[in-house]
Amino acid sequence: MDVENDEDLFRCAVCGVQEGDSSNLTTQSSLQTNATVGCGHQFCTACVERELSRRRIFPCPICETEVKRVTLSTRTLDDVQCEKDTSWRRRVMKVYNKAEEDFPSLREYNNYLEEVEDIIFKIVNEEPDAEEMKAKLRTYEEANKSQIVIRQSQRADEERSIADRIAAEQREAGRRKREFFEAERAIAETKRQLKKESTEVMLGEREEVSAELRAAQMQGYRNELKRQQRGGGMGGLLTAGPRVREPEGGLTREKKIDRETYHKRQAAGGGVPTGSIASHERNWVMTASSLFS
Repeated sequence: MDVENDEDLFRCAVCGVQEGDSSNLTTQSSLQTNATVGCGHQFCTACVERELSRRRIFPCPICETEVKRVTLSTRTLDDVQCEKDTSWRRRVMKVYNKAEEDFPSLREYNNYLEEVEDIIFKIVNEEPDAEEMKAKLRTYEEANKSQIVIRQSQRADEERSIADRIAAEQREAGRRKREFFEAERAIAETKRQLKKESTEVMLGEREEVSAELRAAQMQGYRNELKRQQRGGGMGGLLTAGPRVREPEGGLTREKKIDRETYHKRQAAGGGVPTGSIASHERNWVMTASSLFS
């Protein structure tokens, strides 16, 4: 497109009026784009109707490209080209649908992708050999129809599998989220109940807080609720974790002693636990007897 100034793209190529220009009070100016590759200039509605009333085709004053009513659009040339590229790319990739594993080397796969891009570019930009590329596309589709259908089916299965995995992950995330909020509500309810029972104990309305709430407070609300959900009783707090099988006779073997050894230990204070009241009384008696002996 040969344009002397970028501002020409936003003015009528015939009269130079801009879109929304209020200089002409008799009509509201709206520009239409000549969506033809190599042009892309805009024309106001008044100039389009005047020129097309005289002839079916008129040349663009800037680039001499033919302007037809069917090529005029209210969208810009970039919008039209983008839509055209998307449409042809989808059509070409539906036919040229080989994957990397279909080629013996990465170089051959890259050459294949480059060939596909060349076909799309030439068709979208209406290159001189665009019709040849369209014919090549049709010929390739007819020659490889069965393989194309097989690969399309495989790709559909892969996309369906991916969609199923995504849906399963979303369901799992939703389940974890619901469990989290349910656990939070249960913890809040447990704290509220503990506070209520503690208040009743202070007021003398009940003797003590329930054992379940005390265990939950000591062990942590969240861990205790998880343990209760697993079905463990109160005894589970003491027996949780792996247990070691005890050997025969217990972990420690007690040596059998005779009666004489037993009496000697008793006389020496072996039968009195250290730190007990009896131990203190024994020590006091021994101290007092040593003072007055």
